[in-house]
Amino acid sequence: MTVATPSSFEIKSANLPLVALLLKSADLAAVTRDMTQRFGDIPDFFDQDALVIDLTPLQAAGQAGATDIDFAALIALLRSFRLAPIAIKGGNAEQTAAAQRAGLLLGNDAHLLTPRPAASAEQTAPANQQQQQVHAAPLGALVVDKPLRSGQQVYARGRDLVVLAMVNAGAEVIADGHIHVYAPLRGRAIAGARGNTEARIFALALEAELVSIAGIYRTSENPLPPGVAGHPTQVRLVNGPEGDKLVMTAMH
Repeated sequence: MTVATPSSFEIKSANLPLVALLLKSADLAAVTRDMTQRFGDIPDFFDQDALVIDLTPLQAAGQAGATDIDFAALIALLRSFRLAPIAIKGGNAEQTAAAQRAGLLLGNDAHLLTPRPAASAEQTAPANQQQQQVHAAPLGALVVDKPLRSGQQVYARGRDLVVLAMVNAGAEVIADGHIHVYAPLRGRAIAGARGNTEARIFALALEAELVSIAGIYRTSENPLPPGVAGHPTQVRLVNGPEGDKLVMTAMH
């Protein structure tokens, strides 16, 4: 018997880029507060990104019995931040069942990505993957050539940010990649906003109210290291025995 290929559709395997929410508390009021504090003033940080809710941290924190998670409310909260929850992973049987009743899929096969230095990734990548990397056109940096006043915010989504003028106190520059400020940086600078630990901040004169890379931040309440304040400086994230920390180095 001959089976004709349908002309109206075709099914193929596909990879969907996902972001993951590692839920560390079943207290949705606390989750709402923290997300509002982190993303409330960046309305375009997410753009209907597909998301998997990872409950593994609850198990590690001894909240494996937290079965009273209101998944409908959690989904509504995430959607209010322009996220699209589609799956659940890492929960116990009761949590998983409750999540599926709320319309989430089982996503235990989803794996979190760990950023690696580019050189290491190139050395271990298969030849065909390296070929794809060579031919993939990178998204160009967002360039801002006017001073940023207090209250202004610029977000370079999925790319680096280059600022050719002063970032005044009260202004905020955000990038998923590196941030370059070829002028005094007196406001807030947030690089690696989506978790890129390899991102760096470069400033011609570092006087920032806050610098942050991949969620690790330092405010002006802590004095800048000697030889850094007001000088050309790079800020990077270094992993040490006590975890990640920001390291500021003067550029001569």
